[in-house]
Amino acid sequence: MATYAIGDVQGCYDDLMRLLDKIRFNPDSDTLWFCGDIINRGPKSLQTLRFIKQLGARAITVLGNHDLHFLAVAYLSNKPARYDTLDDILKADDRPELIDWLRQQKLFHHDPSLNISMVHAGIPPQWTIAQAQQYAEEVERLLQTQDPLPFFKHMYGNYPPQWRDSLKGWDRYRFITNALTRMRFCDISGRPDFKFKGDLGSQPVHLTPWFMHEKRRTKDDEIIFGHWSTLSAESHHRVYPIDTGCLWSGSLSALRIDTKERELIQVDCPNGIKPPSKH
Repeated sequence: MATYAIGDVQGCYDDLMRLLDKIRFNPDSDTLWFCGDIINRGPKSLQTLRFIKQLGARAITVLGNHDLHFLAVAYLSNKPARYDTLDDILKADDRPELIDWLRQQKLFHHDPSLNISMVHAGIPPQWTIAQAQQYAEEVERLLQTQDPLPFFKHMYGNYPPQWRDSLKGWDRYRFITNALTRMRFCDISGRPDFKFKGDLGSQPVHLTPWFMHEKRRTKDDEIIFGHWSTLSAESHHRVYPIDTGCLWSGSLSALRIDTKERELIQVDCPNGIKPPSKH
């Protein structure tokens, strides 16, 4: 019985299968945690989504920005963006079941028995683990309602720029969603910056990675996250970045989290696409 957290797959189904072979995944006893962005940009989003869905209780998935983007495209009947690879899902016979399953997934997961949490992007320095879970559940209820269309109509945008407990309505839900699925850097006040996407160390002097913020209230908590493919898969201040750029010809990572050693296992992904200047 093993539990592994897996980095952003983004539709790279063949690489995921090679990684599961390498860790000798047993679907009868092992559990996989997926840190979001399970689909889009890679070549086999449909196969990836079907596979993870059929794992049932053996898989725990948090939603990433690409997963939410797909849901928005589906509900708003929008045309996919230039580099999206979503047509196979949008045209699939089981599209309704796949969409329904995906919107039932979490934005944040905490396992008290393992004392570790998982999010796609990050947690604002002002929030505790309990608050992150509470706020994530507010958005999850909107996604899981019979009519999530209003949420997707209001999801996009960078406003409001700063968290306040008094935030209400769509401003509140948008900030929560942005923080959990898009954040990398923030300023000294804890205000997220969604524009700068460069490498760690190349950021403007007023920005710091969310997990290195000096007033971060989760600094004593272990947190797994993805979204940031240019970070090395090494522990930073008790956090574990496991998006190692599978899509961009990097590697796909699995972090074993049911043991104290936190063993990292990877497969190279040489058949990925050429990375853009920012991703």
